[in-house]
Amino acid sequence: MNRRQLLTSGAGALILGAIAGCAPSKFKSYDGPPVTQIVVNKGARQMFLLSGPTVLKSYRFGLGWAPVGDKFFEGDGRTPEGNYFIDRRNPNSEYHLSIGISYPTPQEVAEAALVGRSAGSDIFIHGRGPEGNRKVGSNWDWTAGCITVSDKEMEDIYAMVRDGTPIQINP
Repeated sequence: MNRRQLLTSGAGALILGAIAGCAPSKFKSYDGPPVTQIVVNKGARQMFLLSGPTVLKSYRFGLGWAPVGDKFFEGDGRTPEGNYFIDRRNPNSEYHLSIGISYPTPQEVAEAALVGRSAGSDIFIHGRGPEGNRKVGSNWDWTAGCITVSDKEMEDIYAMVRDGTPIQINP
């Protein structure tokens, strides 16, 4: 049997399936306590995944390229501050995996509109993806306003955090 016949046969499909099954998956499972809140402290660069008052995991992270202050409008390079929730997931993110933050609120949209600007959107917690270990100067702050962790850490976060989880982003 030549290679083409092997690949189109049932045996070939089994072999290809076995090979594909050996590849590491970016999708992990999690069966621990539920994450009931995410707390992000921008100044300290610490993010905590909490179950009630218990810290399940903590992470260091990078922010938008202008990390100090609250996000006010699209393109300002800042990461928003306030109370939001996880509202979507992107398993095909160009930044490995990502979970969306419910920014902007209606109030933030109105505040930006007062100065003729858009509040922006698409704020995520995501991996580094093609950016790898990108640093700007002496820090990891390079996004347009997102929160970035390593791809491996993002795999854990993606598995642990469910849509609807509250996230508090502090200065």
